[in-house]
Amino acid sequence: MGDTSLPSTGKAACVENPGADFKVVVRDDVPVPQPGNMEVLIKLSVTGICYSDLHYMLEDLPMPKMSEFNVVSPGHEGVGTIVALGTNIPVSLSLNLGDRVGLKPVYTSCNSCLMCTTDREMYCSASLQTGLHRPGTYQQYVIGAAEHVVKIPDGVPDDVAAPIMCSGATIYRGITEAGLKPGDWVAFAGAGGGVGHMGVMYARAMGMRVIAIDGGEEKDQMCKKIGAEHFVDFTKVKDVNAEVIRLADGSGVHGLIVTATSAAAYRSGAGMLRTSGVLMSIGLHVPLIADPLTLVGKNLKITGTAVGTRNDVKMALQFAAQGLVKPVIEHYKFDKIPDAVYKLKSGKVAGRCVVSFED
Repeated sequence: MGDTSLPSTGKAACVENPGADFKVVVRDDVPVPQPGNMEVLIKLSVTGICYSDLHYMLEDLPMPKMSEFNVVSPGHEGVGTIVALGTNIPVSLSLNLGDRVGLKPVYTSCNSCLMCTTDREMYCSASLQTGLHRPGTYQQYVIGAAEHVVKIPDGVPDDVAAPIMCSGATIYRGITEAGLKPGDWVAFAGAGGGVGHMGVMYARAMGMRVIAIDGGEEKDQMCKKIGAEHFVDFTKVKDVNAEVIRLADGSGVHGLIVTATSAAAYRSGAGMLRTSGVLMSIGLHVPLIADPLTLVGKNLKITGTAVGTRNDVKMALQFAAQGLVKPVIEHYKFDKIPDAVYKLKSGKVAGRCVVSFED
């Protein structure tokens, strides 16, 4: 078991009045949970802030609500140390007190169905989501399922590892599932955001040629600095598709990965793809609209991917361990977490917000 000197309460950011007028309130009196069967207790040092957290708080998507599961703290990009061990943890997992681990979006899954045994655990019908079905990483002391926490490699700082738990692993999965290869042109719609900017880095590290699509000078400079070959500012360019096609050898991109929560990106995106190109959906927006004639005439594919698996997280972390990927981070102290959430909601974050629980 863990250290008997653990406090009885800890910090947490709690959502009040979920919906369009939600409010984030910082508390320091949230009870520290006890790990049970196949569980570990983690004291988090940092958490990332993901736009999916906002969807949970806004309750704006046709999906279960965290309030239905009595969850008030969202978040699924937490990194910290194991401070207590539950029961029946397999020796094969090599989990010990003091290990640095991360919590990702998939809290747990059945580990035996076809989805789980073919590295698609995020589609397991029995899976539970961190920050939705179970308390998330806006909470300092949080339980993790032993089989699903991921060890953090030496040399990868906590604040770098946290965004990789979701945004890094998700975009890594999106790039690989899109079937893109070294030398291919790939465009990211929403390239200046938390997921998109990591896509720029991963794609560049994998040998692809990157066109970043977003708005504003700050995101322009950031995307070029981290590896984008071109930046297309949708606030200045009248015909984004034509410009992307021109930049991609006049033929269009092999892949468009939409990380933005933008209807326009989905409605027009297929037009910038070359024949047999693929549109990968990651940013959540309803509905997705495509012209069947364009799909048929250009042999296009539209697909989507959810978050990354345990294996995706491990692979994505290795890019960071090698120095090939380093998220652009806006740091916040924990008492400022509402500011980080509201800034992300306003669309003004370039990169990823990471919040520290440490004083």
